[in-house]
Amino acid sequence: MKDIDTNRTYCQIAKAIEYFRQYQQRQPSLSDLSHYVGLSEFHLQRLFSEWVGVSPKQYLQYLTKENAKQRLRESTVLDSALSAGLSGTSRLHDLMVTCEGMTPGEYKRYGKGLHIDYGLHSTPFGQCLLAITERGVCKLAFFDSDDNQQALENELLVEWSEADIVRDEEKTAPVVQNIFPSIDVNCGGSNHRSDTVATYTVSTDNKKPLNLLLKGSKFQLKVWEALLAIPDGEVFSYQQVATLIDAPSSVRAVASAIAKNNIGYLIPCHRVIRSNGEFSNYRWGGERKQAIIGWEACRVQAK
Repeated sequence: MKDIDTNRTYCQIAKAIEYFRQYQQRQPSLSDLSHYVGLSEFHLQRLFSEWVGVSPKQYLQYLTKENAKQRLRESTVLDSALSAGLSGTSRLHDLMVTCEGMTPGEYKRYGKGLHIDYGLHSTPFGQCLLAITERGVCKLAFFDSDDNQQALENELLVEWSEADIVRDEEKTAPVVQNIFPSIDVNCGGSNHRSDTVATYTVSTDNKKPLNLLLKGSKFQLKVWEALLAIPDGEVFSYQQVATLIDAPSSVRAVASAIAKNNIGYLIPCHRVIRSNGEFSNYRWGGERKQAIIGWEACRVQAK
């Protein structure tokens, strides 16, 4: 799929998901949906099948509140995640992930001496900004407008204020292809001294190693590591994530840490929802969160 087509497809899918969110209780028909999106029923059905492999009606069932609540009740998933142990390996989109904490001196330099290349690319979930260093990915964030893009670029400059930062899509394109191997990607936090840096090593779907370079407090790193224990196609509540890190009374702090995750999709903060089945907010848009959750759930089901 070509880059421009990938982004156009996501925009159309996102519009359909927006309609799903508004009228979920009505279980809208394909006719209703196609009229809202502005595509023929045939074209919309084909678009969905190409994007995720199921019909809009099948996709909708993965986004319903009752379905989400049922998945939250399956304690065996949480038990499996707990038994895996956070110090070991975890699965993420068939990625094997390990974590290594860095010394306090590394975050005190605010990225001084670090070279960062970043690029703008299309993904199955819209446009993204990807930033990489020799030690790994340090940012993956989604955007939908020029203003959003500028805000993300400014964020990058603040997060790594002393680093040498250069836009270079030729450097970042192979990494995006590694993360989203089914598409053509060729494209035309804070700086508190209490932050810690960690490196995550990832083996992707096509078995190419990928490192993630994270900066955050020790508590934030612990929460982000816990997210890696959530299996593909599953969702956890904030309370369940707090249980994963053995801090069941720290739900608010867990939610705050999740909201500050700077590496979307790879650190799957999108897999955390409210205990009542509501999908809640997502820093890169509610429709995008539902798109990723439904996309993953459908693909897992198809395996």
